[in-house]
Amino acid sequence: MSFLFPSFLWGLLAISVPIAIHIFNFRKTKRVFFTNVAFLKAVETQTRSIRKIKHWLIMAARILAITCLVFAFAQPFLPGKNNASVDRKGITSLYLDNSFSMQNESNNKRYLDIATTRLNELLGLFKNATSLQLITNDFSAVEQGLYPAEKIRDRFTTIGLSHTPRTFEQIYKRQENLLSRHQNGGKNQFFWFSDFQKSTSGDLTKLKTDSVNQLFLVPVQAVAEKNVFVDSVWLSNPFIRELQNNVLFVKVSNSGSGEAKKVVLKLILDNTQSSTASVNVPANGNAVAKFNFNLKGKGFKQGRITFDDFPVTFDNDYYFVLNASPLIRILHIYGQKFEGNYISNVYANDSLFALQSFASQNVDPGLIKNSDMVLLEGVEQPSGTLAAEIQDFVRKGGSLTVIPPSVPNAGSYNTLLQNFGVNGLNAEKPANRELISISAPDRNNPFFSDVFEESIRQELNLNLPSASPAWSWTSAGQPLLTLRSGQPYLSQISSGKGKIYLFASPLIPEFGSMAQHAIFVPIMYKMAALSVRAQRTAFTFDENPIVLTVNAENQNSVYKLRRNKAEIIPVQKLIGNQLLLEIPQGDQTGSELDAGYFELIKDNKTEQLLALNHNHAESKLDYYSPTELRNIFSGQKNVQIFDKIDDDAFAQEFQQQNLGTSLWKYFLYAALFFLLVEIGLIRFMK
Repeated sequence: MSFLFPSFLWGLLAISVPIAIHIFNFRKTKRVFFTNVAFLKAVETQTRSIRKIKHWLIMAARILAITCLVFAFAQPFLPGKNNASVDRKGITSLYLDNSFSMQNESNNKRYLDIATTRLNELLGLFKNATSLQLITNDFSAVEQGLYPAEKIRDRFTTIGLSHTPRTFEQIYKRQENLLSRHQNGGKNQFFWFSDFQKSTSGDLTKLKTDSVNQLFLVPVQAVAEKNVFVDSVWLSNPFIRELQNNVLFVKVSNSGSGEAKKVVLKLILDNTQSSTASVNVPANGNAVAKFNFNLKGKGFKQGRITFDDFPVTFDNDYYFVLNASPLIRILHIYGQKFEGNYISNVYANDSLFALQSFASQNVDPGLIKNSDMVLLEGVEQPSGTLAAEIQDFVRKGGSLTVIPPSVPNAGSYNTLLQNFGVNGLNAEKPANRELISISAPDRNNPFFSDVFEESIRQELNLNLPSASPAWSWTSAGQPLLTLRSGQPYLSQISSGKGKIYLFASPLIPEFGSMAQHAIFVPIMYKMAALSVRAQRTAFTFDENPIVLTVNAENQNSVYKLRRNKAEIIPVQKLIGNQLLLEIPQGDQTGSELDAGYFELIKDNKTEQLLALNHNHAESKLDYYSPTELRNIFSGQKNVQIFDKIDDDAFAQEFQQQNLGTSLWKYFLYAALFFLLVEIGLIRFMK
């Protein structure tokens, strides 16, 4: 038997009081004389014997009553089954996982509610403790203090689901940080009530705990039958034009062990249902849904994919933003000034395009990074800073269109284009110049999907222009147009994220009639449309930093995020026209940020519309089982894993294993019993 508060055993010295009273008779006696004392003497002898027994019994009852009362205050207990038992005098830190995955259910009860109930039962074992801490995924300031059990219970009614998952390394560091500020020299214990979701737990194999403190893992989990969530959305064509058919693909995943059949997905655009699709999602697999839609008006459109899926509902909505008919920025750099001004005539008359034209010797290379497509026309020798900026521009996803001069410097262009996979570039000799007809293109090529009308697509013999090449190349990318001789006239080359369009001849009459032909305008339009970089339809809160392209006229501008009139100023950095934003977490803003649409504000004007979703790692319902946890922590004897979280006898089982059997109640009852015995002896024993 051990004692929780052994210092109370000093109270056993109080038994000396009844002993002293009974051994020493402090009452003063009087001598009384009788004429005949023979009979009285016999009676006196008999009465003294009985009185002596009575006094000894009363003294024993008092000693036992005091002893039992002292033992009750010292709180004796039988040690638990485990060698390393809990020290109820130390700090007890309790972690309650309130992440979104705790919304899952077992027997129609949420994991969070089950964990709260068991945690409440556990607090009954620590009801006299005053050094208790309760932390959740919120990491709020109130969680840094120590409170009695009743204060901890009061917080249960205010705990809701948190948007921010935490790794167990972060949880453990948070608890250790508390201990470092409230060291009491005793042994402490940590409790983790969680579903131990694999996707958010972090690397548990690297988690090393202090052997001085006890760690108790209490899994709250069941078999996840299914949970459907949207993994990602993307467009078939990054350029969206209003009043035209557009295609959106949605990848849907299922993290459960059962197939999700006939999941109906709804496409909502600007709060109006636009289309629906039904998919069957296999267990631990995914499926792709296809939506056709039209948009009216230019600018940013709010999009949302929604569906019904129970019991996990936090991921039933996925938010995204579409930019309809975005402004295409074209930088036209020319060397030779041709009289036709064909490039300006194509792009300057359409509001979709923002065209800037500069001579090659006067252009600011810094303008390149702010463009969608750079068009080199008749530039004899691109080199130096201009060539370096163009290479960096293409590498980051830009489009480059090259139209050669009448007498190109093949050597200079080789240096530029070899980095993009163009080999064997040679200038043609003027003496060999002759006009060659262009062959009919492959009308099944996606590039020409909306260049030709349906009736023209079926014609075998098209009226196409002729051209005389100013240079030639051996192989590069995909030929879009070729001459009858087999030589490429227009090729599309992919290089990293960017594209290069390479023409074989200048746009002047001496080199052919391409610029005057009807096919020229739709081809140039299509190259410009494809130069629009794939839109980031959505971001996640934990994607730090978020990179946005902005018109950075003032490098000292402060950008804000606004939603429902609430504004936050994220940590930001502006590099050229790239804005890097770090979205604050819940404990940094003082409140959780819900998924949805956020306006990017600069100088009280809306620059862009962003869609932010929570990380779908919470949607993957794959948990560590108690057996897996035991294998992970097998080398750490101070870590104990429980199985019976769903058992109503959890608190009792925990007490028997770690706290032992408390005996103070029995000693209190014994003290009352001996007091009653004393009263009975005094009153009834004659």
